[in-house]
Amino acid sequence: ANHVIPWGFMASDNGAVKRRRTKSKTRGEARGLSAGRGAIYVGHIPHGFFEEQMKKFFSQFGVVTRVRLARSKKTANSKGYAFVEFEYDEVARIAAETMNNYLMFGKLLKCDHIPPGQVHPFLFKGAGRSFKRLPRRKMFIEQFNKPRTASEHNRMVVKLVKKEEKKRNRLKDLGIEYEFPGYRARLKAKSRHTRFT
Repeated sequence: ANHVIPWGFMASDNGAVKRRRTKSKTRGEARGLSAGRGAIYVGHIPHGFFEEQMKKFFSQFGVVTRVRLARSKKTANSKGYAFVEFEYDEVARIAAETMNNYLMFGKLLKCDHIPPGQVHPFLFKGAGRSFKRLPRRKMFIEQFNKPRTASEHNRMVVKLVKKEEKKRNRLKDLGIEYEFPGYRARLKAKSRHTRFT
């Protein structure tokens, strides 16, 4: 007869059923709502309304235990929605009803109460995490101006030459004859750091 293997277990080659080994990457963060607590979804969040401001603002309804603002992994910028946890579910329900369609800085907030039984265990994963904004403009400038080897320089010039050839062909198709050295003359340059003027 066929036997049903319970979730979390696996059958080995000899037919024995063993508990499946799983690695937890959350280090205790996989925790849903505690008993009695409530959560709401907040959407259409205006720029500048971050975790600290959100916690202070929603504290007018009751004790806010956790706030998780969805942020980009690359830029740490807000994605425009968040989840707020209250100490009591009834307070969360009242906050969602009150703040839904609330006009804030030219945007209508969208707030929905999340039933306790539908809250995902990972909903507040990363709540309380601090974000450090990277100086990306400075990093891009340093990356562009970094010293280059002769091979790196030649690869860059080859790309520029290909783009330049497309421009030459477009000019030719338009009946414009214009000759200039361009980047082709620099293919054999051996400078470690070259700037094009």
